[in-house]
Amino acid sequence: MKGLLELFFIFFRIGCTTFGGGYAILPVLDRELIQHKGWVSMEEVMNYYTIGQVTPGIIAVNVSTFIGYKQKGAAGGFIATLGFISPSLILIILAALFLQNFAHIPLAQHAFRGIRVAVSALIGHTIIKLIKGFYRDMKALAIFSIALVLSAVFSASPVLLVSAAGIAGFLLYRPKNSGPADTPKPDAPC
Repeated sequence: MKGLLELFFIFFRIGCTTFGGGYAILPVLDRELIQHKGWVSMEEVMNYYTIGQVTPGIIAVNVSTFIGYKQKGAAGGFIATLGFISPSLILIILAALFLQNFAHIPLAQHAFRGIRVAVSALIGHTIIKLIKGFYRDMKALAIFSIALVLSAVFSASPVLLVSAAGIAGFLLYRPKNSGPADTPKPDAPC
């Protein structure tokens, strides 16, 4: 029970400090779950992000569920998800009650602009960290470069890019299995 409470409060804290979507959570996950707790590696988090992008729902919530499941099974997945979404639910309820009263105030509008800039900086930091993780791997760098060009220059569909990158990753990184012709033949009896 203590482990589930710890899981809830860690993801509650992460939910309180994450603004701006799925990728803005990466620096927080890195600090809290990779560096402080050692529960997951960045490679595992990126695998969860990959799965989270192709499954229905919000990426950050899906990643929370996967990490919680890894730690404490199905109950952990549920508790981590509940912890992560609770701050948002509370804020949405409060905003719905009071937003009409302060949305037009310039101070609130300026605060939201500042938050967007900070979130952009967090996402930029995460991108730089991810690129450093695979810049020595020429295959990964090629997939990244092609996806970046197709996305930025040609506005390619994210579904197409993720699918093509998954296929390319499968083809480029799959283990080289020896075929039937390469199978060693049993020694002939003497």
